[in-house]
Amino acid sequence: MTPNRIDPDIPAHRISVVVPVYQGELTLPKLVAELAEWTHEHSTPVGRPMIVEEVLLVFDHGPDRSAEVIRSLAEEYSFVRPVWLSRNFGQHPATLAGMASTGGEWIVTMDEDGQHDPATIGALLDTALDEQAAVVYAEPANPAPHGLARNAASKSAKWLLAGLMSVPEIRRYQSYRLILGEIGRSVAAYAGSEAYLDVAIGWIAGRVATTPVLLREEGDRRSGYRLRTLLSHWWRLTLSSGTKGLRLVSMIGVLFAGCGLLLAAYVLLSYAFFQSTADVRGWASTMIVLLFGFGATLFSLGVIAEYIGVNVKTAMGKPPYLIVTDAADGPLGRTQVRGSRS
Repeated sequence: MTPNRIDPDIPAHRISVVVPVYQGELTLPKLVAELAEWTHEHSTPVGRPMIVEEVLLVFDHGPDRSAEVIRSLAEEYSFVRPVWLSRNFGQHPATLAGMASTGGEWIVTMDEDGQHDPATIGALLDTALDEQAAVVYAEPANPAPHGLARNAASKSAKWLLAGLMSVPEIRRYQSYRLILGEIGRSVAAYAGSEAYLDVAIGWIAGRVATTPVLLREEGDRRSGYRLRTLLSHWWRLTLSSGTKGLRLVSMIGVLFAGCGLLLAAYVLLSYAFFQSTADVRGWASTMIVLLFGFGATLFSLGVIAEYIGVNVKTAMGKPPYLIVTDAADGPLGRTQVRGSRS
């Protein structure tokens, strides 16, 4: 791509790109090659100068050869900066670790699978500047290339939280986002181990905007998302959304109390107007009431216990991530055995 003519008197917007890596063996080389085109000055769609000055690949201890690929890319490209984590922490903590290590005026976060096109970074930046927004989310203009089941599960979870728990902003949450650098690094500094990244950003960000982008097909690799992973993301989002989960528990309690009153009225009216001398009745309805009542109670206690657990982990100082040196360059990498002495 030939860059547009840029006024040399206007400093370029410096951008750091953060890519959490779990299964990037097959997709990272192509993604980094695409980002390389933007490491010299280009213009955004409306003509603002921009440059990608660094790409941080955060190794999150996936099951493939991503570590070797990251080392190779760091040798090939001077703008690639590996970030090594001590163990697998998950996508959001890995993203936080990368954000904490950036130095750009803006931070762009994107997935490793190639569905996010680096060519649309300029559009995100234009939206941020036109709307004076500290955060810009990429709004998919086409269905996400994940398959029917995963897309349906994602939409259902977002609808549930947006409606029942009054978190309407969840509809715009995407892993492809542009964040003002100082805000991104601040979030990475204070976010707890159980915080949902986008919720934590919303705590301090001012205006938040979206811009439409087209999602590409994922690279030739197996998705790292499983049902357990998606449920974990949903539950972390629920717990990070403040006390709305506890309010939902209260609503459930009120609902079951109302159902109990209605059932009691029905029993009294039945006894008063339809009294029968037949065998004792009501065992089925009694068991239903008990099962639903105890189920609601246990569910409520479980939600409360999760909130307590989050606070206990925070009080104990559990870190959301830990950055270390490349294991291949440290003591763990010295696996050679000396020859035996004669």
